[in-house]
Amino acid sequence: MSSFWAITSATLAKDLRLEWRSKDAINSMLFFALLVVVIFSFSFDPTAEESRHIAGGLVWVAFLFAAVVALNQTWAREMRNAVLDAYRVSPAPANPLFLAKAFGNFIFVSIIQALMTPLFTVFYNLRPLGPAWQLIPVAILGSWALVVNGTFFAAMSLHTRSREIMLPILLFPFSIPALVAMVQATNTILTGQDSAKFWIVLLLTYDVVFTVACLLLFETVLDAE
Repeated sequence: MSSFWAITSATLAKDLRLEWRSKDAINSMLFFALLVVVIFSFSFDPTAEESRHIAGGLVWVAFLFAAVVALNQTWAREMRNAVLDAYRVSPAPANPLFLAKAFGNFIFVSIIQALMTPLFTVFYNLRPLGPAWQLIPVAILGSWALVVNGTFFAAMSLHTRSREIMLPILLFPFSIPALVAMVQATNTILTGQDSAKFWIVLLLTYDVVFTVACLLLFETVLDAE
């Protein structure tokens, strides 16, 4: 077990160092999220009440498409110099590699959320009428739902010719239940009309089920040619 987490932490630290030097994923995600905010802000001029009813969808659509930008780069670095092939033939288990990639993507998405949330608040004049602290578990569980499936499907589409197109084709249908829960939970908290506990529990259940499924299937995907 100690070697499992040692491999995970070492791989995660390597990915974070590479991203710190290049900032490829962060810059791409930030640019895309900013573009979505600006486009939607010019598309309509909602009042504060209208903003609360549509903000959940706008926020999570922006984060979803921004996350796809980073997920497309998840395994690209491992293809250089046959790093992924070397890992495949090594005695190291597959799941630490998957978890490290998922944790790295989760950190990148969380950074974008921290940077973009104040902009969404200002552009759309958002003030939650419900318990604001519930936005934290919604953000954490929602982000993990996106990255755990995205990391898995990015690996699955790695050897396809059009992996940039294949990833969203695979990811979006499986993300619909989680996306609905994220949007409904966010809108519920912003409007204060009902409790978001049901949607939070649904997100937690989704995360547990798909995390276990991805861990069980990842070794097969890694060994596939």
